[in-house]
Amino acid sequence: MFKKIVLLLITGVSVTSMGIAGCTTQQQDLEAQAKPPTLTGQTEAPAATTQPQERPGDVPYVPTPQPVVDAMLQVAKVGKNDVLYDLGSGDGRIVITAAQKYGTRGVGIDIDPERIQEANANAQKAGVTDRAQFRQQDLFKTDLSQATVITLYLLPEVNQKLRPELLKLKPGTRIVSHAFDMGDWQPQQTLQVDGKTIYYWVVPKEVPANLR
Repeated sequence: MFKKIVLLLITGVSVTSMGIAGCTTQQQDLEAQAKPPTLTGQTEAPAATTQPQERPGDVPYVPTPQPVVDAMLQVAKVGKNDVLYDLGSGDGRIVITAAQKYGTRGVGIDIDPERIQEANANAQKAGVTDRAQFRQQDLFKTDLSQATVITLYLLPEVNQKLRPELLKLKPGTRIVSHAFDMGDWQPQQTLQVDGKTIYYWVVPKEVPANLR
């Protein structure tokens, strides 16, 4: 009887240990799944969750047609060494296309949590989460200093408000806008695709006095 009691005690301890170990393993697995991926070459990881929208968006959500997306990336000559920021990224198609076609690392910025969730789901489906991330942020509060390419589909007044910050970026940074220009900042190139206008600029070494 004594041996049976000892055996039962040992078995109980073993089962309990296994249960604790199993719980620990599951917790580690969940933590690993919840940990957001970090883009290669970038130190900042995307937010794992969305948050309440801090203010109304600056523009209504209207997706850029795919042929226009393709032309915007072509005119900017994006490549694997670029870091693309898409301001008002919507469903993420510009960042995702750049990652798929050119291996470009990209960051989509949108203030709408629904759009961020949609973009993340689309990046997951496309298999590009290692090169594409999406941040729920106010585009006027976003640090753009790492960008080599910026894409936009906003409105004229939003472009004008954003223009001073764009002109502060590194000389040579390429900027592409769907549909709307930058006022008296003349584009280097303008093209038509399926009836849509695309504007292309390069940040100059010296900003002209009329643009300051």
